[in-house]
Amino acid sequence: MRHRPPYRLAVFDFDGTLADTFASFTHLVNRLADEFGFARIEEHELDRLRRKDPVAVMKRLGIPTWKLPSIAHRMRKLLASEAHTIALFDGARACLQTLHEQNVKIAIVSSNAEPTIRSVLGPDLATVIDRFECGASLWGKPSKLRKVLRTTGIEGTHAIYIGDEIRDAQAARTTDMAFGAVSWGYTPLDALLPHEPNEVFASFDEIPPKLTSV
Repeated sequence: MRHRPPYRLAVFDFDGTLADTFASFTHLVNRLADEFGFARIEEHELDRLRRKDPVAVMKRLGIPTWKLPSIAHRMRKLLASEAHTIALFDGARACLQTLHEQNVKIAIVSSNAEPTIRSVLGPDLATVIDRFECGASLWGKPSKLRKVLRTTGIEGTHAIYIGDEIRDAQAARTTDMAFGAVSWGYTPLDALLPHEPNEVFASFDEIPPKLTSV
């Protein structure tokens, strides 16, 4: 299945793609490690873990699958309490506003909670988002993406999921959407390239023209 611009729907991941939450995330993971009894992330292994898929990270930290729902619920609550400290990446606001002005539908699919995301976006910017599908489980993004496609009435061939993790690439492929890899997120770009993204973005300025060019 071929994917090429112009795209009618741009779906964004949130953490590490639109918002700079990496420092908060790693700090909170270690806090949860003490609460739930799994291994802490050591500073020296951060870069290596950022290149791994979620299954490999869970194995390294010793997180059993049955604990994931409780850990994810607790993480969302902690991130909500720190929403006031989370900022969008430079250029994210202008990118979303430009896509909206160019009549590209915009959605956010994220593991984070919708109230937290809305708080970080602010009320004005939140109005340009056509659909929020939040609170996704570790492997729950494909179902959220399918729901966005159904509710917007846009086929996967005309949609792109823009994210920063290996699981974002996998979710896009599962739903027959294009995948756009960003260079500034949790996962280094060289670890995303083997997953053959349809588009690669070095900055937010590149997103609108690449999505709307013929």
